[in-house]
Amino acid sequence: MAKIFMAGSNFAGGVAVISGKAADEVASLRLKLGDEVIICDGKGSDHRCRISRFSDGEVQADVISSEPSAAEPQVKITVLAAWPKSPARVDQLVRYCTGGGAAEIVFFRSDKSGRSMNAKAEEKHLAQLAETAEAAAKDAGRSVIPPVRAVSDFAGALDIAVKTTLPLFFYESGSGRLSLKEALKDAGSVSSAAIMTGPEGGFEHYEAELAKAVGMRICSMGSRIQRCETAPLMAMTALLYETGEL
Repeated sequence: MAKIFMAGSNFAGGVAVISGKAADEVASLRLKLGDEVIICDGKGSDHRCRISRFSDGEVQADVISSEPSAAEPQVKITVLAAWPKSPARVDQLVRYCTGGGAAEIVFFRSDKSGRSMNAKAEEKHLAQLAETAEAAAKDAGRSVIPPVRAVSDFAGALDIAVKTTLPLFFYESGSGRLSLKEALKDAGSVSSAAIMTGPEGGFEHYEAELAKAVGMRICSMGSRIQRCETAPLMAMTALLYETGEL
């Protein structure tokens, strides 16, 4: 069955009013009166609807049933990724993390990220990444498109991370690091988590020390070095497995 995204505010009185980009998608799918479609409200619910009316630039559909999406993890995971140097890697990271179930993707500048972009160019790039996230969410059968945004610096990323119930900082060297299994063992009930990963070349030692000082759990991904675009997905997959989501 076809699935489209639409803002939840457009549901009223058991009728979904489809307009704009969503209506264009209905047209591209060649849906007809009486056809059924799953409408995702962007907040984690799926609405099974039957198309009841077409008008200029607008489609109406009667809501048959509504239920929470089974595709959305109960653990809300925020991926905090230092900007990769390669735009292709940035795009891949968004695709992978969206498909894996991230609730939000936040980019930040770290010491080795080597990212230099003015505000206007960054805004344009983030808009393109939002489209990438939407396409990846559809491919994965999700009901939520994770927002993709950026904070200006490392401190801003730390501030986001420590507000979750399980802030994880992945660092490729040094003693005293926890395995992800060890980090989860004493975490208790996890409702939200942050996965913070570095750019090509990893984090500087002082960045790991700052993360530890504010209360993040310094973790290892084992003896292998992961690429910056695949490391968040690997960590997220392990987290979802350990919390019973896979």
